[in-house]
Amino acid sequence: MTANQNHYPLVEVDLDKMQENLAALIERCHDSSVEVAGVVKGATALPEIVRVFAHSGVRFVATSRIDQLRSIRNAGIDAPLMLIRVPMLSEVEEVVLLSDASLQSDITVIHAINAEAKRQEKIHQVMLMIDLGDLREGFWDAEELVDAAVEIERELKNLRLIGVGVNLSCYGSIKPNKRNMQGLVSLASDVEKAIGRPLEYISGGASTSMRMVLDGTMPYRVNLLRLGEIVLTGQIYGCYPEFTHKDVFTLKAEVVECRDKPSFPVGELTVDAFGKHTHYEDRGIRRRALVAMGRVDYGNPIDITPRMPGVEILGASSDHTILDVEAVKDDIKVGDVLEFNVSYASLVYLTNTQSVQITYRGGAGKSFNKV
Repeated sequence: MTANQNHYPLVEVDLDKMQENLAALIERCHDSSVEVAGVVKGATALPEIVRVFAHSGVRFVATSRIDQLRSIRNAGIDAPLMLIRVPMLSEVEEVVLLSDASLQSDITVIHAINAEAKRQEKIHQVMLMIDLGDLREGFWDAEELVDAAVEIERELKNLRLIGVGVNLSCYGSIKPNKRNMQGLVSLASDVEKAIGRPLEYISGGASTSMRMVLDGTMPYRVNLLRLGEIVLTGQIYGCYPEFTHKDVFTLKAEVVECRDKPSFPVGELTVDAFGKHTHYEDRGIRRRALVAMGRVDYGNPIDITPRMPGVEILGASSDHTILDVEAVKDDIKVGDVLEFNVSYASLVYLTNTQSVQITYRGGAGKSFNKV
């Protein structure tokens, strides 16, 4: 638990555990005739992590950001790439240049992608997104969806319509279930009837849809899932497979202060550094420790969990996290390094800042330091 030559805060990534998660999930998807697009945006498309996905048999490596697509290409990773945030008109040139396929939900952008693909002498693959109630991206009107599909198929010669897809849970908290998946399949059938051929993919969502594969309730025609969170963290709300590792990522932070203090602030209360009114519980004098990381590094303190029993997170400012260590006060001193489990929400922050060092175990065994 004593500090060493590493820079803290630090995230250690176990690439072998990640690969085992991915292999186990792909195997179970393939047993149900479902392909996997491996989503790497949650780990900011770090090259070492992307390589695990690219070498594990995913159909696409997928992310939501153009800069991440560029970093993947610049790292020399040879894998089919999919852009999973519907693109802006201002970025169509890079969409076609950097990705092999993209999700689309607006005919104006689709026209621009076709024109750019013609200019680059490419055929770009597109998947039309359908909004089934989560109210984020996607065609809401079935007729508009079919018209767009027919136009791509018959008139936009530099595009290939590879399928239709849906997003659920991310905004509207809508749970994937038999009803909305059957609705997706029905709309896919309408598209196929209109264009006169079967679609290559019917994409039934992201990690939240994996539960339906595991419990055998996914309609057989749904044959592509976009999996990221459940690979990286081994779980997602409502789906906690027993066969996945939940500790692929370990957050480490160094203790910079440890002493007894009151548990209730002394003086006139106002808002905290983020303009919020915070509730404090008066528990008397308690042993408190500060670690040198804060909201700037990981987001919300509710999204990280101390691994040492008896350690409790009280809150955080930009650069400090305050811990109650009364139950383990004899075991913690300045200079010690404490470990934390991280959620998907915190992982996005931790891998996207220059203040956090990233190291790796397993895999290629190479260390990557962004500091």
